[in-house]
Amino acid sequence: MTDAALPAPERRERALALVAERGFVRVAELSGVFGVTTVTARADLDALERQGSIRRVHGGAVPVSSLIEADRPEREPSFEEALAASVEPKRLIGVHAASLVRSGQSLILDVGTTTLQIARALRARDDLDDLTVFTNGLSIALELEPEIPRFTVIVTGGSLRPKQHSLVHPLAGSMLDEVHVDLAFIGCNGVDPVHGVTNANLPEASVKTLMLRAAARSIVVADASKLGEVHLGRIAAVDAFDTLITDAAAPAPLLAELHEVGLTTVLARDPRVEA
Repeated sequence: MTDAALPAPERRERALALVAERGFVRVAELSGVFGVTTVTARADLDALERQGSIRRVHGGAVPVSSLIEADRPEREPSFEEALAASVEPKRLIGVHAASLVRSGQSLILDVGTTTLQIARALRARDDLDDLTVFTNGLSIALELEPEIPRFTVIVTGGSLRPKQHSLVHPLAGSMLDEVHVDLAFIGCNGVDPVHGVTNANLPEASVKTLMLRAAARSIVVADASKLGEVHLGRIAAVDAFDTLITDAAAPAPLLAELHEVGLTTVLARDPRVEA
């Protein structure tokens, strides 16, 4: 069978049905099923993705619903609920992120349970001095308070969101517009190669975007459960960040996709189990 044996619209309709039925279809499979080249099979999937019918992943495609709707919590978890989830991966991410910090630097620590682990890891580093930390998270400010005056802790101000103990507009942006820091660690609810870095809450997403712009270098921190997730508020495209720090459970195909669209990824591992 040649590429022209089946009209493109019919071929793509059948390809869509296969993706829906199987949950994941490889380019090579479509090439074999329809008797077309892998170039044509990729073009079919690209066309379906432009229509919003599927989501391209490394080597093939999955249904849109599998990444956006499936297993999505019906409500935003509280800070305390999130704190109890993925504890060890978040701790390892926090330790790795804190290892990148040097004395005399200025930082932004975004609100979140992963960034709280960064704050704890920073406290544990006796070699650090003269650190200036801006944060919109009350939990993070309280965590760092015992390190004053070794650390200077500056809270952004703004309206308090009790669910996350975070400070958002109208005042949080005023301070962020006036500063430029060496390094920002930004949390999120989702990291997706196509849809970018997203957050479940729009006011928080807006503040995170300002944090990104206020830093010479920005690092997104997200455990593996957040990769491939897409949420309401877009923070930025993935290539707006310098690095993603995640954990060893991150799926290799998604990491490959993120690398392809310009995001450097680092896996935070437990040194005690390194080969």
